[in-house]
Amino acid sequence: MFSPSKADVRQFFCSVYAKAQAGQSLEAIEKIASLWMDEHPEYRAELADVNAALQTLSAGTDGQNNAFLHLSMHLSITEQCSIDQPRGIRQAVELLTHRLDSLHDAHHAVMECLGQMLWESQRSGRPPDGQSYVACVQRRATRD
Repeated sequence: MFSPSKADVRQFFCSVYAKAQAGQSLEAIEKIASLWMDEHPEYRAELADVNAALQTLSAGTDGQNNAFLHLSMHLSITEQCSIDQPRGIRQAVELLTHRLDSLHDAHHAVMECLGQMLWESQRSGRPPDGQSYVACVQRRATRD
């Protein structure tokens, strides 16, 4: 299993941002990351300076709004939907996207469910519960 460090994640996003700004060709995963970066212009300053991003990490002053975590969650949800893992996530996200009339807003709602699942997994010491995660997204997609 691939487990990048926080520094690796920051370097990845900053490098993709630099390549996109320079008009260089992007790998498939970089294109997806770049599209989510375009949805978040408020992160441009953080993405433009890899040294500052790494210093913030080592200084422990990451703050509440972590651009790199946020973009990583967008990538994770996109990948989950592309392979429908956990099973049913693609349909649940599609339903939520239709309900909210926005893939971006749907992702933000899904992030809350994803974060809850990960928190409960860490707290209990058990593996993440994909079924409860999908059920959470489905509830958001079908509630009035």
